[in-house]
Amino acid sequence: MNRMGGLSTHLFFDWAGFFMRVVIIGQRVFGRAVLEAFLSRGDDVVAVFVAPEKGKVRSDALKTSALERKIPLFQFENLSSKAALETMERLKADIAVMAYVVQFVPQEFTRIPVYGTIQFHPSLLPRYRGPNAVNWAIICGEQESGVTVFRPTDEMDEGPVILQKAVSIHPDDTAGTLYYERLFPAGVQALLEAADNVVSGSYEEKAQDVRAGSYESWLKESDVHINWGNHINQVYNLIRGCDPTPGAWVSIDGEKCVILECRKVLHHSFQDVRGKVGTIVGADENSFSVGVQGGEIRISMVRTSSGDKIPAVDFMRMKGLTVGMKLGS
Repeated sequence: MNRMGGLSTHLFFDWAGFFMRVVIIGQRVFGRAVLEAFLSRGDDVVAVFVAPEKGKVRSDALKTSALERKIPLFQFENLSSKAALETMERLKADIAVMAYVVQFVPQEFTRIPVYGTIQFHPSLLPRYRGPNAVNWAIICGEQESGVTVFRPTDEMDEGPVILQKAVSIHPDDTAGTLYYERLFPAGVQALLEAADNVVSGSYEEKAQDVRAGSYESWLKESDVHINWGNHINQVYNLIRGCDPTPGAWVSIDGEKCVILECRKVLHHSFQDVRGKVGTIVGADENSFSVGVQGGEIRISMVRTSSGDKIPAVDFMRMKGLTVGMKLGS
């Protein structure tokens, strides 16, 4: 029996009635959705691995779901440890599925299941490797993104590709809408399809040409600081690419204020220009507008340093902002 893609002999008897023994490695709501998807079609999820929580944080969604369903749950600090490797060996899994994983998963761990391990990434690899792929695609003005299922290696997001599905990035998408409305559901379905293909042997692995792609690291605070002097498309893409997290921001009276829901308004002639770049050039009952190169950014929602989301007009009153004033630094 081939441990990395061949057919197990028991599959020849009744493939239609075969249910995989699956291990889920992941976190958060995406990990939970993948767990539920495999369970809903009858697969046997024999265990769930979740990274240990650090500090006082809300219990992880995947962890909670596993406990509620009485699925064996493991939280190892180090998946290279003898205990972690021996645990995976005992599970006798057909395949392991990595669904939103930030913990390092070593090759010796991923190769233990009969058909190895598959991993999800929210971009069309090799483009936008790294942890903030959804954000960077919008920030860079892309019109298309997608999901990739690949074989994990010890190099981040560089393993051979098994399956990809493209999705459109709409002109007014935020990181939130792109991820939850299209990449999230596409990713769940892609993992189901890829798992079936791998276990049945009906797939190919295509090596990535990393030179044709890009690696983008975590967004730093300096990366998401708004410069109103930039072109309207650059400013708008940054704001929507960081909505809801990490949030594109300006400093107002020493307070970090995040700009959330907004729209861009293009200038079509010199007569359209109102006020100076970086100042509030207009306001109505639902929003206020800031001048930028080539147009205006019409803002309808702001998040304060306390984490509260405030309608733009309420934010203006709270900060004493008026038309003509500079919006932050």
